[in-house]
Amino acid sequence: MNKKSILSRLLSIYGVLFFIFLYAPVALIVLYSFNANPINIMIWDGFTLDWYRSIFGFSTSLNDSASYVDSTDQLLNAVVNSLIVALSATAISTVLGTSTALAVARYRFKFQGFYRMLMFVPMVMPDIVLGIALLVFFIGAGFSLGNTTIVIGHCTFLTSYVFIVVSARLSGMSSNIEYASSDLGANAITTFRKVTLPLILPGVVGGALLSFIISMDDLVITYFISGVDSTTLPVFILSMIRRGIKPEINAIATMMLLFSVVVASAGIYFRSKKVN
Repeated sequence: MNKKSILSRLLSIYGVLFFIFLYAPVALIVLYSFNANPINIMIWDGFTLDWYRSIFGFSTSLNDSASYVDSTDQLLNAVVNSLIVALSATAISTVLGTSTALAVARYRFKFQGFYRMLMFVPMVMPDIVLGIALLVFFIGAGFSLGNTTIVIGHCTFLTSYVFIVVSARLSGMSSNIEYASSDLGANAITTFRKVTLPLILPGVVGGALLSFIISMDDLVITYFISGVDSTTLPVFILSMIRRGIKPEINAIATMMLLFSVVVASAGIYFRSKKVN
């Protein structure tokens, strides 16, 4: 067996172990969300869907002491708050990120490289630092913590994600098409509406879906800038975990995982569509 063959096998083994390390915890969450044992989720006691039924308020075979969600209404309110925040932040971030990407890609101005670098800062900044900074800012500015502050806080870093995705789309698109449109008599608005937007639309949609799923899953920043009546789903799950891990938490996490996979897959699909 030559050295190249040994190296290839070692890389294959490393790849398998890496994916096991990465996805084994996620697989366990999904598996134990169907565990009928209400006391110790690590001991398999049979298959059940009661944890999913209890989340939605349906009748189950569980006794009251086994049920862990204090109120289905509280859970639904957390889901609604998460959707309101995610949709609002996504809409604002998509407009800001797309506009900024177009400006940086199509115009030349002083400190353009520095400005582009600033768009990466919210992504690389630790979440706890950004969360504390936003909290200090909102309190200093006299804001009442709630859904509004969460939306503003999410926009500070979601705009960067949209900017990067749309910028990547613009880098693969020739500006000669826009020049040709102008030469044929179209004004700037018509060129953008008829030429530029259709070409970058997959990137815009991909960036929007990516922003939506990041907003739905955000915990650290949201924890700092959320109010009493603006609990999102990740914060609600955290409050449940503080009292112990129960199968209902695994069921909620599994549904969030499925939702995230669907939305993220749609975003990747739109982002990868080729420019014609």
